[in-house]
Amino acid sequence: MGEEFLSLEPIVVAVILAMAAATIVTKVGGLWLLSRFDVSDRVEAGLSVLPGAIVVALLGPELAKGGPAEWGAAAVVVLVMWRTENILLALVAGVIAVVAFRSIG
Repeated sequence: MGEEFLSLEPIVVAVILAMAAATIVTKVGGLWLLSRFDVSDRVEAGLSVLPGAIVVALLGPELAKGGPAEWGAAAVVVLVMWRTENILLALVAGVIAVVAFRSIG
């Protein structure tokens, strides 16, 4: 675990920087574009639930093909979300729970 562990290939650094730039341009561009239009209440409501829909789209298939550890972690997520109404805390609790449940069984 010497110097080689900390070295990075220039192409890897370039790809990471390019992805960061693309992410920033997309976010800033989207905000700039939306600021140019009057957004209806319906569109605004749709945009406000988009992050949750993305999380469900990414995690839903994993839960569907998962076992007891994943279902137990999902129950923890629901419980934490119900009690705190904090999605970040619920997701962190779910990650910790699935790791703990997988290590048990």
